[in-house]
Amino acid sequence: MKNLADIGLIGLAVMGENLVLNMESKGYTVAVYNRTVEKVDHFVNGRGAGKNFIPAHTIEDFVSKLERPRKAMMLVKAGQPVDDFIELLIPHLEPGDIIIDGGNSLYTDTIRRTKYVESKGLLYIGTGVSGGEEGALKGPSMMPGGSPEAWPHVKDIFQAVAAKVEDGSPCCDWVGENGAGHYVKMIHNGIEYGDMQIINEAYHIMKDLLGMSADEQHEVFKKWNTEELDSYLIEITRDILAFKDEDGEPLVEKILDTAGQKGTGKWTVVSALDCGIPLTLIGESVFSRCLSAQKDLRVAASKVLRGPAPQFEGDKQQMIDDLKMALYGAKIISYAQGYDLMMEAAKEHNWNLNLGGIALMWRGGCIIRSVFLGDIKKAFDNNPNLRNLLLDPLFAEKISAAQEGWRRVCAAAISNGIPVPALSSALCYFDGFRSERLPANLLQAQRDYFGAHTYERIDQPRGKFFHTNWTGHGGDTTSNSYVV
Repeated sequence: MKNLADIGLIGLAVMGENLVLNMESKGYTVAVYNRTVEKVDHFVNGRGAGKNFIPAHTIEDFVSKLERPRKAMMLVKAGQPVDDFIELLIPHLEPGDIIIDGGNSLYTDTIRRTKYVESKGLLYIGTGVSGGEEGALKGPSMMPGGSPEAWPHVKDIFQAVAAKVEDGSPCCDWVGENGAGHYVKMIHNGIEYGDMQIINEAYHIMKDLLGMSADEQHEVFKKWNTEELDSYLIEITRDILAFKDEDGEPLVEKILDTAGQKGTGKWTVVSALDCGIPLTLIGESVFSRCLSAQKDLRVAASKVLRGPAPQFEGDKQQMIDDLKMALYGAKIISYAQGYDLMMEAAKEHNWNLNLGGIALMWRGGCIIRSVFLGDIKKAFDNNPNLRNLLLDPLFAEKISAAQEGWRRVCAAAISNGIPVPALSSALCYFDGFRSERLPANLLQAQRDYFGAHTYERIDQPRGKFFHTNWTGHGGDTTSNSYVV
């Protein structure tokens, strides 16, 4: 074993343990430390026994066992613990050493930390790591950003442990400056929220409208996973629906219908609001989790409020086929909105994002991995200046083909009282986006009426503003709060 480690990791929870096992399996020697030092000994004498791990029991000991330039990676809870460990590390590091945050940190925190760590003469990386415990062990998707000078020192390690696509390309590349890596990971998680929600809505329709058993649904998802919807989330849904409890009944039907969340979906929606980007599908996905958490209130409401009883009399197989199209169309919208937000954030923060490369990073290892992402990479390879995925010829054709079945699904669900907030909001976005004219002219007239907010005219140049004295007893003073 080498006397000094190629890289060190702080935080031996599930993700940390699996990631260092992955690193070691690729030929790297790894120093390991955990605040609860008993975990260090438990790991090196357990899963890490006989492998190239160097245990450390203090931060000073940990840093002393790292090869220069030192690469100290943290996989700890986002927030204050990251700042605390940065402060513990800095006194023991030298100029050019690298601190790496591999947790789900808020990108604005990473922007702040990069600036702070660089002011100390050190380098900083904030990298998204996606794929859960299995991905960490076998190959995650990694999205690093921060100090550009740090990338050459960690590139070989990161790309060695990352998932690989069919041609061997690693699902890891440099994303951009300061908080860009964590921002892209945040968008990934937002899209993950959206994908999960539209799948759940399809399950709801199959179960409550079509009266399908879990086994019947399993067969549908099994088929879908060999077609356009082939993806990790469709795959695990297939497996979940087939899983039986000890009594032989589907376990999924015994799970309480209240969903948790760690905040990355909310962060994505807040960023969209700040940037003025219509991230409707992911927004509805976050709110759907919030509504699910109001379980007691929903139980009380169910005894008071009434709606239509689900009753389906049409062609069941046609509705299943339509559901596939609805999922596919909504999935296109989810990525279109997510990429729209990334492009706007890149402009605001001066990030030079490789949009096609990001799709490649998501092709393997991560939760939203799917064959679909190959088409996104091709779209940006064909047109690096593509303003919206829906304007790519392939996606324009595919979403147009999906809309007929998609509309039937939303109509049937709404008519039968089954909530489909993500599927329907995605369809509304599609209809709004393809509309040359929307009713915002009336909205702007209303704003001018009550607040003198002014408006623009279709028969005058853009940027020229007008105000009307709608009541006859207003003045000429106008507000300067017209914002587009």
